[in-house]
Amino acid sequence: MVKKILVIDDEPKIVEICQDYLKAAGFEVASAQDGPGGLAAARREKPDLVVLDLMLPEMDGLDLCRTLRRESDVPIIMLTARVDESDKLVGLELGADDYITKPFSPRELVARVRVVLRRVGADPTSDVIRAGEVTLDRTRYEAVLPEKTIVLTPTEFEIIATLASQPGRIFSRSQLLTAVHGVAFESYERAIDSHIRNLRRKLETGDGQARYIVTVHGIGYKFES
Repeated sequence: MVKKILVIDDEPKIVEICQDYLKAAGFEVASAQDGPGGLAAARREKPDLVVLDLMLPEMDGLDLCRTLRRESDVPIIMLTARVDESDKLVGLELGADDYITKPFSPRELVARVRVVLRRVGADPTSDVIRAGEVTLDRTRYEAVLPEKTIVLTPTEFEIIATLASQPGRIFSRSQLLTAVHGVAFESYERAIDSHIRNLRRKLETGDGQARYIVTVHGIGYKFES
């Protein structure tokens, strides 16, 4: 299931950058640009995680965090231009799960989102992914096929888990790198090809035919069950 992230920030450029990077990493993204709008969006969208700016018009981030925490256990990552440690402590005491100081790297934000979602267990079923006849068990780093069970490396597992979570969707090498490591560097993109080759070798049938992972030439890879 695709995770939904709600970005609440009054700076349109920051919202746009966050949306672009989070969507590229495979998330669904909603947004709001003030406190009341953010609260309404949180109630309406039921996000899996909220990225919340501290300085918001009409209702600041701390008040919004306090209200959200009274109503739900949704994970919250706070953004702020303030560097005062007391602001950070107040946010964490109100129930924020993480804190990022502006200016920040959008790649760091993606990585923090993934870490927080895994840490808080936003989706209790996320340890198991089923796509067609393939079952992926994150706790064991195993791919269970009809005729065998395969042990994968953590990187191999994250690649196939990303692909299998959205069968038919084409992922670029950069998107797969971001999904696995939280960041993507052009010089490392070809490493994805090596991991894909290893995955195909492990997933191939007895007659040597590769399956499940399909190359889309000039773009990337997709999963077909």
